[in-house]
Amino acid sequence: MSGPPSSSMYLAYNTNGLAHHRLEDAVRMLADLGYGGVALTPDVPHLDLRATGPDDWSAFRQLLEDLGLRCVVETGARYVLDPRRKHWPNLVTADESAAQRRLEYYADCCRLAQGVGANLISLWSGAPEPGTSQERAWELLEQRLPHVLDSATERGVVVALEPEPGMLVGDLASYRELRRRLGRDDLATTLDVGHLLATEPGQPADHLEEFQATLRNVQLDDGHRGVHEHLPIGEGEIDFASVLRQLRAQGYSGPLGVELSRDSHRAAQIAEDAFRRLSVFL
Repeated sequence: MSGPPSSSMYLAYNTNGLAHHRLEDAVRMLADLGYGGVALTPDVPHLDLRATGPDDWSAFRQLLEDLGLRCVVETGARYVLDPRRKHWPNLVTADESAAQRRLEYYADCCRLAQGVGANLISLWSGAPEPGTSQERAWELLEQRLPHVLDSATERGVVVALEPEPGMLVGDLASYRELRRRLGRDDLATTLDVGHLLATEPGQPADHLEEFQATLRNVQLDDGHRGVHEHLPIGEGEIDFASVLRQLRAQGYSGPLGVELSRDSHRAAQIAEDAFRRLSVFL
């Protein structure tokens, strides 16, 4: 199977929604369904960074090439750094030694991206802990995120930050503030259309043009107004035709990564349904 043209946007599926599949089985299934790419979340069943290395990454890269699939690396595994605390430590964690583990993890993700042939890692800010003021959290993010960007640049990897509801950078207003404070052109943007419905007025398609210059990664999930809940495509309120029409008008050529991490128990059917519903708009 040949992959999609490099100049066109393409459907991908996040492996965090395939937690009960072996990675090779998962990507072969996605290729058979017609997907053009994989959003790889390195986690316990899928190229766990504590248990795999360059030889494993090279073998996965060859598998992707054989199947004609492109790849980006998503870094939101829930318990990859601490078995008791979800998404901890993060970039705004008060404890410096703990936060260093997050920085090292992102550096390893850049190495993994190189190894599997991905050109992008996507990440988020993290949420401040109780007792950490908003301003202190901003200071920590401003100090630490440049280290991630520098590490990625050394390896030829793009870093895209995703506004994640409930985190320090949780909506478009706080994302604008981050870009203002950081002042770096090498920070790219990940937008999740479900998050846009949860946190922003209007429709998700209304907010895409503002970030045209930096948009490198788009995540697709359905949802309801004001609610942060990733729903299967077609089970919410999002007009995906308008989203994809706007992205096409902007000349977007990156992944459209379906992200349904709570649906691994029915992943085969959900992945098939999502491709069927979305591919008609491409």
